[in-house]
Amino acid sequence: MRLAVAQPPCVPLDVAQNARAHADAVRAARARVVVFPELSLTGYELQGPVVSVDDPRLAPLVDACAEAGTLALTGAPVAGDHIGVLAVTGDGVTVAYRKMWLGGAEAQRFRPGDTPRVLDVDGWRIGLAVCKDTGVAAHAQRTAALGIDVYAAGVLELARDAGVPDERAQRIATTHRVWVAVASFAGSTGGGYTEAAGRSAIWTPRGEVTARVGTAPGEWTATTLH
Repeated sequence: MRLAVAQPPCVPLDVAQNARAHADAVRAARARVVVFPELSLTGYELQGPVVSVDDPRLAPLVDACAEAGTLALTGAPVAGDHIGVLAVTGDGVTVAYRKMWLGGAEAQRFRPGDTPRVLDVDGWRIGLAVCKDTGVAAHAQRTAALGIDVYAAGVLELARDAGVPDERAQRIATTHRVWVAVASFAGSTGGGYTEAAGRSAIWTPRGEVTARVGTAPGEWTATTLH
């Protein structure tokens, strides 16, 4: 299975423009699964409105997924006031996961999700995570206990903390013997993230980086899982 991580450019709260940028990444990567960063469709704007699964602004991304045969795992505020992962395919959009471990000011707006989630894609089982989830050992344990091949996370970190996702991803990969895909926000966004880390990457079950990009918005990379 071809798996990609992408860090598209993001215009604050401009879901239409951001969906087009996601669509560009999907068409470029031509992967079965593309993982995007936390709140990738809106930016880290904690008061931003909910993005519904039938939002017409997502149509370009749905179309791109149909063309490429891709499942896109995107980030947005979702109903119930959760930080969500939207699963986008050529058939439409569903809420696939709700972030379980909130960080910082997020709890002033959002509620934590209450259960880990796994998606089955062509026989590969993909566990889902968002940012702080990756730093909570119990999250990876509970998700891995469901039987996973891949742990996929969308994250946002400051550039000065770029080593944090790396350390977490390597630990999860080696502890649970799974592939780990981390899509890390690049550029600037709300919440004081004037310089986000980027450096999205994919780790093997032995904890080795097999694909990585730099710090610029618009970059993506992919690898084929065996």
